[in-house]
Amino acid sequence: MKKILKPITVIAAVVAMSSCGGRAESAQTPADALIEDLNALVEQEKIMYGHQDDLMYGHDWKLEDDAADFSRSDVEAVSDKYPAVFGMDLGGIELGWSHNLDKNDFDNMRASAVAHHERGGIVTFSWHPRNPLTGGDAWDVSSDQVVASILPGGEKHEYFMGWLKNAADFMASIKTADGDLVPVIWRPWHEHTGSWFWWGQKLCTTEQYKALWRMTYDYMVIERGMTNLVWAYSPGAGELSSPEAFAERYPGDDIIDLVGFDCYHSGSREDYMSKMKNALDITVDFAREHGKLAAVTETGHEGLKDPKWWTEVLYPAIKDYPVSYVLTWRNACDQPTHYYAPFPGQESAEDFKTFAELPQIIML
Repeated sequence: MKKILKPITVIAAVVAMSSCGGRAESAQTPADALIEDLNALVEQEKIMYGHQDDLMYGHDWKLEDDAADFSRSDVEAVSDKYPAVFGMDLGGIELGWSHNLDKNDFDNMRASAVAHHERGGIVTFSWHPRNPLTGGDAWDVSSDQVVASILPGGEKHEYFMGWLKNAADFMASIKTADGDLVPVIWRPWHEHTGSWFWWGQKLCTTEQYKALWRMTYDYMVIERGMTNLVWAYSPGAGELSSPEAFAERYPGDDIIDLVGFDCYHSGSREDYMSKMKNALDITVDFAREHGKLAAVTETGHEGLKDPKWWTEVLYPAIKDYPVSYVLTWRNACDQPTHYYAPFPGQESAEDFKTFAELPQIIML
């Protein structure tokens, strides 16, 4: 189903900004429709801009629990446009929490995903599930037996399958008022090439990691029949020493629709751009060979201390690559220096406005 992509004929209606999250007439499922739309944008050499938690909170504000229209956004306040891609995280859904790990209400997350989709945008979900073996958080790497414990036959398998059910139930509930499923880019088990999550490189074998993906996919797609998920694989860029490192734990073409990577700017401009080039070269080549979409699934410069970061660093790094989107991380309302998109008065705001108006960049 929909896994090996073929070139499609681009029509103007598909690449119009207002329809980048819409339906394609020939698609069999919501996920197929989204894949066709993303491919069409890539064929037109367009790159969508995305922001994590954009409608949930900003640098100095947080969504009220009774929010209705999800109209507030740091990105929109600066550029008069919403990001084309809206990212959120499911961490906490596994335990039945009412709010996720960043204190976002799940009911608001569902409603905001529908609102963004109906504006013409695209929604992506990552997942930082807690550690099912130790009871710690996603960053608890005190045991290298966690993945083994949740695979079939493991002591925590049935327990974890309840977690998968909670995640699947939530994403299957993201529907419009007419009952149409909203397509979602689904990005679990990310940054596995590092060892800071319990599913990371040194915490499980290659075979166990692939089996974790297979178990997740088989439950959600084969058993549950979910048709609105576009499956994304995204290693961490810092560990991509070679194409072999990128491919080592790839779950398979029958599972994955989109390949990307997470890469943050933590040193000099030159270091970041070099790391981006290496990761983009590897990822785009792999995407072409396997018939998959490519994206920069997470990036950003914390605190945006470079006033020209958008047009002199990020855009030059990505402009020559056929990536469907680039997503910068969140603007934490409770951490004054932890932000990755500008807000009114922030020193890179004017440069972001210039970036958002570039013909290659797609906003809403």
